[in-house]
Amino acid sequence: MAYNIVYKKSIQRDLKRLSKAESQRVLNKIEEELSENADNYPVLKGQFTGLRKYRIGDYRVIYAILGDDVLVLRIGHRKEVYKKK
Repeated sequence: MAYNIVYKKSIQRDLKRLSKAESQRVLNKIEEELSENADNYPVLKGQFTGLRKYRIGDYRVIYAILGDDVLVLRIGHRKEVYKKK
């Protein structure tokens, strides 16, 4: 099943923290992998219950599946992505 990828507005801020090459690599992986296999990645626990994570090297993509859409909520380094702002 192919999912539509939808980005939260704050994703632009997350991507500005990455280098241009890294942000492009992350976006390409999201478009390729999550659009086809979003339901295959781990479900989070604790305060992130119901959300899922997708690992791209040292970066994590936190997302939710809403019907036919994948809502990308956060993109960040693995040390920082789970912390509250």
